[in-house]
Amino acid sequence: MANHDLVLGQNPDLALGQSHDLVMGQGHGLGLGQRHGLGLGHAHDHELGLRQAHEHDLGLGHHHDSRLVLGHHHPHDHDHDHSNELALGQNHDPDADALAAQNHDLGLSDNHELALAEGHDLGVDQSLDQLSVEQAQELALQSGHDISQAHMLIPQVLQSRRLLANPEHQLTVGQEFPDVKACRRALRDMAIACHFEIQTVKSDKTRFTAKCAAEGCPWRVHAAKLPGVPTFTIRTIHESHSCSGINHLGHQQASVQWVASSVEERLRENPHYKPKEILEEIHRVHGITLSYKQAWRGKERIMASVRGAFEEGYRLLPQYCEQVKRTNPGSIASVYGNPDDNCFRRLFISFYASIYGFVNACRPLIGLDRTLLKSKYLGTLLLATGFDGDGALFPLAFGVVDEESDENWIWFLSELHALLEANTENMPRLTILSDRQKGIVDGVDFNFPTAFHGYCMRHLSESFRKEFNNTMLVNLLWEAAHALTVIEFEAKILEIEEISQEAAFWIRRIPPRLWATAYFEGTRYGHLTANIAESLNSWILEASGLPIIQMMESIRRQLMTWFNERRETSMQWTTILVPSAERRVSDAIERARGYQVGRANEAEFEVVSPHEGTNIVDIRNRCCLCRGWQLYGLPCAHGVAALLSCRQNVHRYTESCFTVATYRKTYSQTIHPIPDKSLWKELSETNQNGGEKIEIIINPPKSLRPPGRPRKKRVRAEDRGRVKRVVHCSRCNQTGHFRTTCAAPI
Repeated sequence: MANHDLVLGQNPDLALGQSHDLVMGQGHGLGLGQRHGLGLGHAHDHELGLRQAHEHDLGLGHHHDSRLVLGHHHPHDHDHDHSNELALGQNHDPDADALAAQNHDLGLSDNHELALAEGHDLGVDQSLDQLSVEQAQELALQSGHDISQAHMLIPQVLQSRRLLANPEHQLTVGQEFPDVKACRRALRDMAIACHFEIQTVKSDKTRFTAKCAAEGCPWRVHAAKLPGVPTFTIRTIHESHSCSGINHLGHQQASVQWVASSVEERLRENPHYKPKEILEEIHRVHGITLSYKQAWRGKERIMASVRGAFEEGYRLLPQYCEQVKRTNPGSIASVYGNPDDNCFRRLFISFYASIYGFVNACRPLIGLDRTLLKSKYLGTLLLATGFDGDGALFPLAFGVVDEESDENWIWFLSELHALLEANTENMPRLTILSDRQKGIVDGVDFNFPTAFHGYCMRHLSESFRKEFNNTMLVNLLWEAAHALTVIEFEAKILEIEEISQEAAFWIRRIPPRLWATAYFEGTRYGHLTANIAESLNSWILEASGLPIIQMMESIRRQLMTWFNERRETSMQWTTILVPSAERRVSDAIERARGYQVGRANEAEFEVVSPHEGTNIVDIRNRCCLCRGWQLYGLPCAHGVAALLSCRQNVHRYTESCFTVATYRKTYSQTIHPIPDKSLWKELSETNQNGGEKIEIIINPPKSLRPPGRPRKKRVRAEDRGRVKRVVHCSRCNQTGHFRTTCAAPI
């Protein structure tokens, strides 16, 4: 094997005189593979040299790997192969304070070099005369002996620590900072980069002094303010350390504000950057480990500055409502505060494009739902949503209230009634779906006395599931709700009764006219649920944590996108009916081919099917004995058979809301964008034309979210079906939750 040199930069000699030690700092190992040590043989005159490869071996992994020979020094051997050299940095002046000015690790490179990588120092302690290692472990290579893997066990190696040479974190006497905060930030960043903690000795308006937090370490820095200006400059600095730095994964100077400033640029580019990803980046870049709470709070601090303060959102609400009505003429936007202290109470917004589409093209069907807000001041978002001809949700109106209450629901429904009354000559007879809580029932009865008000089956089935926790019973409940005739409905209830009489009794306590299709008097077009918040879950939940104006803007942008996309999509349709209705009619035509039709007169037909028996169809009144035609608004298979027998166009006997022409009318209007808030005052003054306007001030509501990170609900599999104990809240004196999850107003 060729000889192997120990190359120390430009000078191949590493002279450790009689008063010099080679000291490795604590916490920094010598990476030579798993369980490998380092052997140093006799060194005459404290010189570290090289002998021939056959004299002293260093086992790195396999027995045949490249060898590291440390023995007698040959000062004239300079022509050895550099592919198997031991490189120890660039600066190797024996009189310097340290070897390898850039901190280096000792590791193996791909070409079998043993190099010092960045991150660790190799220092020379001038106060000792022997080569020392922690715990007095002896490192020696006896002449003529090989060291195998079994013998190469050395403890953790000590390493002296000094300031990084990186100019970005280098501190020098005379260095200036704009103010004391900038000076403190620079010291904090330097301490984190150099892996030691600092302690403030003195800090006031004119001077700042800090020292290393390690006991007895001489590192110290003093900065003072220049006269007449806020500038601070470093007066004195003692750069040497006698400590070995921190020996834990965290860092005292890694505060929440430091976390925020470290990831601010990344968060501005990607607001969805997760706290877990923040932790990983800080560990990768700075080598320290923080808690999840620190990362979460750091992100919240940056997001607050990006999206604006929550308090500012309430203050700007009157101007925002004005801009909604200015940019989208015909829209309704009103904000109401408490008359005593002007604290926010209610906000109602409905865009004209939604009003026009619902009144002129949508089915007379409205679903009511709400979702709790997760912002700083909590509150509840109330939603009134229609359904377009293709069955998609069509948001009509939004209300934000300080808390969900019967009074606020009654107010929201009165605003909805005023909206419809102002935009239509004849108020349509609506079908309304909700969870039928008291405030909604009273509001519907007062504002829409002729409406058909039914249960949303999602709320009803969830209550049923919590009570009995039986999937088969829940499925039978849904089948009973979908049943078109009373006979089919009663058959499903009997099946439930056979499984559980208690479940059947629970169902019969609720009048079937409020939830069962067979008994419901209104027209639901096949819609049994009003799960608006659940259907909008992908973006409504994200918006619910934003300040109130940003939340409403997020909703407006989503509506604007929906209107444009659906308008453009409908332009590509070539059928008479919308896709979902076209598929339903096509299926009915296929089923009708096997039916026998008898005609009684110009409108009445008798349709006989092999499996369903006889049904009577009246094409003039668009109804069938199976009730499918009148409940869904589309001809059932029996009606299609009757229409085809008299050569009628099936598409002409569908409700107009299912036609492509009406669908295009639904989204014919545009939801226009709103300018940035920096232009609101200027635009308002331009529109006033010199007239004076009293500015309304809205303060934040009194309800506050409890401090700390919001907890997410998670139900373990083993807890399902377990009887829950009653818990008590020490904050609002109510049962059912703890203080940490309390959402009640203060």
